[in-house]
Amino acid sequence: MPYKSLREFIDKLEAEGELERVEAQISPRLEITEYTDRVCKAHGPALLFTNVEGFQFPVLMNAFGSMRRMALALGAGDVEDVAREIEALLRKKPPTTLTDKLKTLVQLFHLSSYAPRTVKSGPCKEVVDHEPDLGTLPILTCWPQDGGPFITLPMVFTKHPETGQRNVGMYRMHVYDARTTGMHWHVHKVGAAHYRAYEARGERMPVAVALGGDPAMTYAATAPLPEAVDEVYFAGFLRKRGVDLVKCETCDLEVPADADFVLEGYVEPHERRREGPFGDHTGYYSLADDYPVFHLECMTRRADPIYPATVVGRPPMEDCYMAKTTERLFLPMLKVALPELVDINLPLEGVFHNLALVSIRKQYPFHARKVMHALWGLGQMMFTKAIVVVDEEVNVQDTSEVVWRVLANIDPRRDITFTEGPTDVLDHAAQHPTLSTKIGIDATRKWPAEGFSRPWPDPIEMTPEIKRRIDDLLRGM
Repeated sequence: MPYKSLREFIDKLEAEGELERVEAQISPRLEITEYTDRVCKAHGPALLFTNVEGFQFPVLMNAFGSMRRMALALGAGDVEDVAREIEALLRKKPPTTLTDKLKTLVQLFHLSSYAPRTVKSGPCKEVVDHEPDLGTLPILTCWPQDGGPFITLPMVFTKHPETGQRNVGMYRMHVYDARTTGMHWHVHKVGAAHYRAYEARGERMPVAVALGGDPAMTYAATAPLPEAVDEVYFAGFLRKRGVDLVKCETCDLEVPADADFVLEGYVEPHERRREGPFGDHTGYYSLADDYPVFHLECMTRRADPIYPATVVGRPPMEDCYMAKTTERLFLPMLKVALPELVDINLPLEGVFHNLALVSIRKQYPFHARKVMHALWGLGQMMFTKAIVVVDEEVNVQDTSEVVWRVLANIDPRRDITFTEGPTDVLDHAAQHPTLSTKIGIDATRKWPAEGFSRPWPDPIEMTPEIKRRIDDLLRGM
């Protein structure tokens, strides 16, 4: 069953031994980050800070900080259970053409049973404040050189001015004062595309920001869905029930009725303000730059809300497990476009975009290179700096095995490919803010048709008879 509130999810975490309550007084300026960072590095529990200095609202941290907690957030026994369900749905009507493949992904999460329902009111309307002050929220200042406090776990709701297509994305918000924040829309993001459409019309863009509520909706806001797939429907699929939505007080947008806080406002066309620096998931500060400005008009909330937040930095951190969940859930969808894929691993050390380890069923010469370029052409995979391709029998979840195979199987001059493509704006090493070099490594065994003139050696493998003999001996000991 879906969670009716963030508090209900917290109760579940506590019942499962996955939550620590921190009752000592602690400041949202740097101290919560340092405490949480130590717990993340020790692979510890979710944290509920109940005595935040100067604020009445508790702060929830690290709620998504393990694969077990991610499964609990999605109401599943295991994240792989959800992935298998997606795979089974895709198999019901296998797509043939590229157009069919795209339609299949849209139809998958837009089933009527997952459709959102508009309700008259909800818990997020228990308190309505038309003179809001962001200073009443325990918004974190995470790292010493951050430009100020940042809202780090927001679900940002927008609609395209012409198509009405909804987007829910997670974009950090640098708090400037009681009523304004930065809106960190990267140029590649759908929220930024909606904003550009409003700018072209010279119109103010309505924006609503939800915090808390059912964790499935929070995760859905982070998912790299195709633009035509509505994140609210995807959340409905994950929670096995459509999301209840309520109309905002000041604009024609809808938000989850179970949210803890809702910030309603707008972004003006062509208005920019310096945003950042911000200690990011790369382990470095992302540089300050000019971004659109969010103006807060109204705040609604539950009567007893909990403020959810996250802190990012050098892995492992909470966001790494959200990314690993995306890796598992989106593998069946990647296989729709690339049936030769066996498995993919986005290691925590690669923080989302830096490294992808891929195993394939190799079917023809230079197949690995086709897979590299195909992945770079798929959605947010375009940001991946390094792609390593290995044969199907290699366990890409075992990074030690992958490194061994790579070092054994490659001739660097022959098997390494360099190309250029779009990069994540947070990539501080790129020579241009939106363009970087990519590296592809073909660590598959080489075929004669690929110009390999020497015989490829057989791998070391014990005979089945000897394996059975030793198995019998060990069982008898």
